[in-house]
Amino acid sequence: MPMIERLTRGLPRPWQLTIEWLVTIVGAIAIVLALKEWVVNPYRIPTSSMEPTLHCARPASECEARFSDRVLACRLCYRFAAPKRGDIVVFHTPPRAAVVCGTGGIYVKRLVGLPGEVWEERRGYVFINGRRLDEPYIRAARRDAQTIGPITMPRGRYLMMGDNRISSCDSRKWGTVGRSSLVGKVVATYWPPFRIRL
Repeated sequence: MPMIERLTRGLPRPWQLTIEWLVTIVGAIAIVLALKEWVVNPYRIPTSSMEPTLHCARPASECEARFSDRVLACRLCYRFAAPKRGDIVVFHTPPRAAVVCGTGGIYVKRLVGLPGEVWEERRGYVFINGRRLDEPYIRAARRDAQTIGPITMPRGRYLMMGDNRISSCDSRKWGTVGRSSLVGKVVATYWPPFRIRL
């Protein structure tokens, strides 16, 4: 560290080492915080709304695992590519979610409806522009029986739904999500160790 050596020249060796270590530690923390803010961020799955794709922890209702899944959301992904149907997305909820669901803030759901599409749910099955969506990630026991729509998706708005349809407080209750509210695309599960996957 030539710059640090220049700045600490003349100081006793223990002071020089202390300053070098402090600068190294502060630099490492700054890098981690920058990565978290702009590149990738960790999130925990607190509810059963994405079961069985993403697990929450028992004894909470409908949770399948002993430990909640922890995921990484790529904050840069949507700067270089458009959100796609099927993406699992971390996003800021609209204010209405706090009223309807009891909690707002940051949610993790699956992106189902894209801007300009006609979305509807018929007896628990999603239809996009009149065609039934293939959703192999939905278990029959976790599918609801609602009928909603058809609804034309507004420009720049996305429809989010949980994979556990019978217990997901999602866009069907509080509306669509704007592009600016998307935090990032879930790209990996990193905890617990036996659930690690991209």
